Amino acid sequence: MPHPTEDQQAHRLQPGVGLAPPRREVTGLVLLFGAMYFVQGIAEPTAGLIYQPTRSLLKSWGQTASEITTFSAWLALPWALKPLYGLLTDFVPLLGTRRRSYLVITTLATAAGLGCVYLFPPGRGQTAILFWMLLLPTIGVAFSDVVVDAYMVETGQPRGLTGRLQSVQWASMYAATILTGYVGGVLSGAGRQDLAYLICAFATLCSLCLVLLFVREEHRRPQPGQFREAARQLVKAATTPAVVVAAAFLFLWNFNPFNQDVLYIYMTKPLGFSEEFAGETLSLLAVGAVLASLAYGIYCRRIPFGLLIHGSILAGIASTLAYWGLSDRLSARLISVGVGFAYMTGSLVQLDLAARACPPQAAGTTFALLMGVTNLGMSLSTGVGGKLYERWSALWTPGRAFDLLVGVGAAATAACWLLVPMLRRENAATWKNRA
Repeated sequence: MPHPTEDQQAHRLQPGVGLAPPRREVTGLVLLFGAMYFVQGIAEPTAGLIYQPTRSLLKSWGQTASEITTFSAWLALPWALKPLYGLLTDFVPLLGTRRRSYLVITTLATAAGLGCVYLFPPGRGQTAILFWMLLLPTIGVAFSDVVVDAYMVETGQPRGLTGRLQSVQWASMYAATILTGYVGGVLSGAGRQDLAYLICAFATLCSLCLVLLFVREEHRRPQPGQFREAARQLVKAATTPAVVVAAAFLFLWNFNPFNQDVLYIYMTKPLGFSEEFAGETLSLLAVGAVLASLAYGIYCRRIPFGLLIHGSILAGIASTLAYWGLSDRLSARLISVGVGFAYMTGSLVQLDLAARACPPQAAGTTFALLMGVTNLGMSLSTGVGGKLYERWSALWTPGRAFDLLVGVGAAATAACWLLVPMLRRENAATWKNRA
């Protein structure tokens, strides 16, 4: 599932103030960001509509579990470069703007890349060609994700709208995930993976129209030495003990060899579930995540942050161990909703931890660095998980390999408790505070 980005949390460090903006202006911003985030939830190659069709296509080409997860791991790596995207959009204006020009270029590149996959589909077994064709839209979505969030903070803070816009983002992203899970499963089951790429290309073109029509920004000129100074501040912030410990914790929490790719392979091969049903479980996972987001907003301010950290580890363990109960369609449905709730609960605490670790003078770029570390942990663990599943399946059975991988994933998350004493020491001032 797609992960929350840097400015969504960094803006909490400098809350917006000012008079209430006109209702028409508020409505316009809500619709703009809601539509852009909804499209992003559809078009993101590693978690959107083409997530299942791409893996279904690879499976139909005879790719092994290890090969599919390795493909996914490499394709997700552009998300680990978010600090670079943040520095560029913040300090290197392009064609006179910091946001609009980057959005136009990245969105256009995403649409072009996805359109090419539809118009010039790789032949059976041409995995490398498919990878390079999808790499461009992945970079485009990852880069535009950073730029859109920066623009959201930039426009929302002066108007006191960041909280409202953030809630619109979550609603839009997960609404897209609920839809893409179902549609992706149907297209995969019908053998029409190509239509998924066409739909995503069209949706991205709609987003491009939104940018061209509604994103407004004053022209800026690059300042000599500004990028170098920003990079220096980022390096300085990244080497502070609080940030280093937070980065280690985030990496370990997200380094879980049990992952969605292994789950998809296990459900559609050994268990024999249809592609349509696999897509349904993704939609149910998103439903659980929506419920977790709503619940977290209610209780997070009532619980000390230290307890939330422990709770996030427990939630991560529970969201993995739950799959030991996977056996039939009913259990798959119930587990998907529960895992979505538990995993999202733990993820929200991780985001709060990252925001607290960021020094105010470099909040946005430092948060981007921490999110890059998070995505790197997920990407690497995806590759490792696929190799372990394939090796253990050869030694025993796919069912035994699946159960072992669930246990390993839970143990990896439990290892986060080793870092809790250091987290407590570096966050002593806020450890007992409420979120």
